[in-house]
Amino acid sequence: MIDFNQFPNPCYIMEEDLLRKNLKLISSVADRAGVEIILAFKSFAMWRSFPIFREYIAHSTASSLYEARLALEEFGSLAHTYSPAYTKEDFPEIMRCSSHITFNSFSQYERFYADTLKNSHPISCGIRINPEYSEVETDLYNPCAPGTRFGITADLLPSQLPAGVEGFHCHCHCESSSYELERTLQQIEEKFGAWFSQIKWLNLGGGHLMTRADYDVDHLVELLEALRSRYPHLNIILEPGSAFTWQTGVLTSEVVDIVESRGIKTAILNVSFTCHMPDCLEMPYQPTVQGAEKGNEGKFVYRLGGNSCLSGDFMGMWSFDHELQIGDRIIFEDMIHYTMVKTNMFNGIHHPAIALWSLDEKPVIYKKFLYEDYRGRMS
Repeated sequence: MIDFNQFPNPCYIMEEDLLRKNLKLISSVADRAGVEIILAFKSFAMWRSFPIFREYIAHSTASSLYEARLALEEFGSLAHTYSPAYTKEDFPEIMRCSSHITFNSFSQYERFYADTLKNSHPISCGIRINPEYSEVETDLYNPCAPGTRFGITADLLPSQLPAGVEGFHCHCHCESSSYELERTLQQIEEKFGAWFSQIKWLNLGGGHLMTRADYDVDHLVELLEALRSRYPHLNIILEPGSAFTWQTGVLTSEVVDIVESRGIKTAILNVSFTCHMPDCLEMPYQPTVQGAEKGNEGKFVYRLGGNSCLSGDFMGMWSFDHELQIGDRIIFEDMIHYTMVKTNMFNGIHHPAIALWSLDEKPVIYKKFLYEDYRGRMS
């Protein structure tokens, strides 16, 4: 049990034992299925915790120059890098930091392969494919939505892949099940299987939420084993993000005021949804609030409001078993993935601290944010 009194407030707190539980499961899937599973920084990039990750996995995936540098300099290995578009200014440094580079279009591939990659140190190149199939229901997160800017459809592939293309990268999922992967694989093989003999690796992207309680891990392993048996020459790669840090920690906050308008009571917190939990507004993702039930059925019902000046900086209605008071602690669960990497300093809002609750039940404070952090972003 976390002793919240030992941490600053607000604070993101990750529990080491829960993280290790996820890492062990992911590592076991990789071993059983004979595939490689790597960490996607777009979901989680708290580099001070990377030594724990390195006990279980060897590589990570990057989507930008800064993420690629983080992979090399802090994770300690070359990145599997994909970006919708590379620039000539960034590309030499991306090459230095990457073992794999995936291109979003043939125009990008032709521009950089001929000029720089062809005669460089060994980097395995790939292209992103678009199977035009995804079961992601929120368009904001659907990479295969009509008109998407991601990937190359099968009808645009030549019968012979360009020289130097060694892999396919495909990303179609978001917090998805193994059964969605099964249906996606059917589409990928049907549309792109004719080229599999020409490539060395197949990256199935992220969104494989294998650490969720209801996820069928055995079915996932069976799918991957069957895929490898059909194409034994292919190295199969998965790069989930959320799965690594799913249900591994919380965001703490406290009530700083309570206001009422037209019968709606809003508990204003010392955190912001738009600044610190943007998926609550974009997705919209609804975290569990400790000690509360979602909805307006109950005696003590409050809307939870953030402390920015954005009118829509609030989340839902929540029923508590007691009347909230200024100073009460409010705990948002499962707040480690897609939070810290997406936070911003809109309004100059004070950032939550970042911390770890260690295996020996001690607080490890990774970072406290100060005015200088805000000023530095604005310089």
